[in-house]
Amino acid sequence: MKADPKAEAAPAAKGSNKLIIIIVLALVVLAGGGGAAWFFMQPKAAGPAHKEAAKAGPPEYVAIDQFVVNLQPENGDQYLQVAFTLQVPTQKDGEEIKANMAKVRSRVLLLLSGKKASEIATVEGKHQLAKEIIASLNQPFVDKGEPQQVSDVLFTAFIIQ
Repeated sequence: MKADPKAEAAPAAKGSNKLIIIIVLALVVLAGGGGAAWFFMQPKAAGPAHKEAAKAGPPEYVAIDQFVVNLQPENGDQYLQVAFTLQVPTQKDGEEIKANMAKVRSRVLLLLSGKKASEIATVEGKHQLAKEIIASLNQPFVDKGEPQQVSDVLFTAFIIQ
């Protein structure tokens, strides 16, 4: 009896197709695993704020000359004698503050002269005053200009009389 060639080829083709499918699936799984390993092994990219802080280095400090300001009257005439230092992130920001010192002093003088002694005598009042100074000085020095980056006000003298 002769064997039918078509009958023998069919099982061989079925086995061959299964083998090809198994190989393709194995390659897909290996490629996926390799891609996942590559993705998770990459160093983490720092966010923009972290990159800027790393480039900037230590903060810059800009000393502001002492102010003597008449306060709003409560119990007779009172005045404030204050000196402080501004903290900015870079030397460039410090130079921008120094270049515009007349505007800095004017803004702070206007802010301070509107205060009452009772508003700024407490620790909370001083913290609030520092926030207000930061907000005032972070406004751009020119129309549609870049805002400043003053991050802290460090009082070095604070006398109310």
